[in-house]
Amino acid sequence: MLRLRCLDERMLKLQRAGRVGFVGTARGLEAAICASAAALEPQDWLWSGLREGGAALLRGLPLAEYIAQMYCNSNDTAKGRQMCNHFQHKASHYPSWSSVIGTQIPQGVGAAWAAKQRGSKEVHAIYFGDGATSSNGFHSGLNFAGLWRAPCVFVCIDNGWAISVPSAAQTAAKSFAAKASAYGMSGVDVDGNDAVACYGATRAAIDAARAGKGPTLVVLKSYRMLGHSSSDDPSKYRSQDEVDAWARKDPIERFASQLERSGALKTGERAALEARLFDEIDAEIHRQEAAPPMALRTLVEDVYAEVPRHLRLQYNAFIEVAQRLGHAQKGDGAFPL
Repeated sequence: MLRLRCLDERMLKLQRAGRVGFVGTARGLEAAICASAAALEPQDWLWSGLREGGAALLRGLPLAEYIAQMYCNSNDTAKGRQMCNHFQHKASHYPSWSSVIGTQIPQGVGAAWAAKQRGSKEVHAIYFGDGATSSNGFHSGLNFAGLWRAPCVFVCIDNGWAISVPSAAQTAAKSFAAKASAYGMSGVDVDGNDAVACYGATRAAIDAARAGKGPTLVVLKSYRMLGHSSSDDPSKYRSQDEVDAWARKDPIERFASQLERSGALKTGERAALEARLFDEIDAEIHRQEAAPPMALRTLVEDVYAEVPRHLRLQYNAFIEVAQRLGHAQKGDGAFPL
């Protein structure tokens, strides 16, 4: 949780300095994201909605790959084909996500159904925000999952605002969890700022799905402390009093207090850990900033086994224009025809 907060702080500063292009911060949501994801087993899958990059780190995404993707440089495993803050990691079963709201929900359900057909014991955790409950993907995905008893868990992180639309304006239902009954599954409301509660509720849902008892909708009620993204100004649509009230419920402060009371976290240990995390993150930022940009010819690679003539012609025409008119990035040569 602390690693995610430190990383978000650095990435937002880099974005404000014009060194990376986009950040979707998770400040205030660290317990909902990390503690719920900690309940997954290595063979399980996590389908992201936006802010679950910290969960990917928790499950094995190397910090170097995380930061390279933020820069979209030559080390970016997406080869610059996704905007920054759109992570993917094959080894930990973390598919690349889309900014289109709710599309990952039916995709995750389909993957879970396929796993059931194969006889696999993997569970697919499908994350999304409160705003996605108004999407077509939510309704079709939950409908099919309930019908097929697919081994998946729907994790709705209700962070209070779908950009500028408050949660109260999203539905007339008693709660988002109440929607589960329409699709033949259980729904549970959880305090999303309580790390232990997030882990326990998600773990129970995962165990039920793995045991063949079907899906569960887990709603983690929390609050997005900063903007929807680095392009958003939340002061335009919500009050500072509301933000201040949620700041007093900070999930990291709350969990740290629990750990200190139990003796698991010693006095001064958190500050030392935070310093080590910033040192690690800063060192990796310097490495990734020094990395060269993605080669321009990757624009036309990986679509076919071999780059066909028509794409070579298009790329060569692009290079010719860039050389004649100037380009922000130096070309790496035309394709031979």
